[in-house]
Amino acid sequence: MLRLRPFRAPDAKTIINWTSAPEEFYKWSAGIMGEYPVSEKRLLEAVSGREDNPRYFPLVAFDDNGLVGFFTVRTPGEDNKKVRFGYVIVDPSKRGCGYSKKMLILGLKFVFDIYGADEVSLGVFENNKQAYDCYRSVGFRENGTREEYHLCGETWIDIEMVIHNEANRIQ
Repeated sequence: MLRLRPFRAPDAKTIINWTSAPEEFYKWSAGIMGEYPVSEKRLLEAVSGREDNPRYFPLVAFDDNGLVGFFTVRTPGEDNKKVRFGYVIVDPSKRGCGYSKKMLILGLKFVFDIYGADEVSLGVFENNKQAYDCYRSVGFRENGTREEYHLCGETWIDIEMVIHNEANRIQ
């Protein structure tokens, strides 16, 4: 059974080992944490530095065998009803098994049912079809916004996606 809990400092050591190439790292970090490879210290600075922020929630998904995934929930503006998922990553040995979808559904239940959000947004690079398809399967839809990032010597297009809280939508 997959569950969510708050990120803890020792989790960083596991999470940084989930990417073994720059392209993989930038697909979930968008370069916001700096250059590949990310260090445990840098990941901790990026997420734990906001521990006292009531509008920022770094979360991990786990099962009886340990960590499965990681993502953050933040309220980027003044409107607490609009939140954003970021740094979404799943252990590569667990990909293709439905864990990503389950983790996202748990995250949506948290933000809609407990936090009280009405809308969740996220960005996904168009060269990350597996993640894009997963987000669509949960109910995220493109909102028409695209942004260019310059990563790995290329121009990557970030597709903005959004999902709204609708009664009985999450099963």
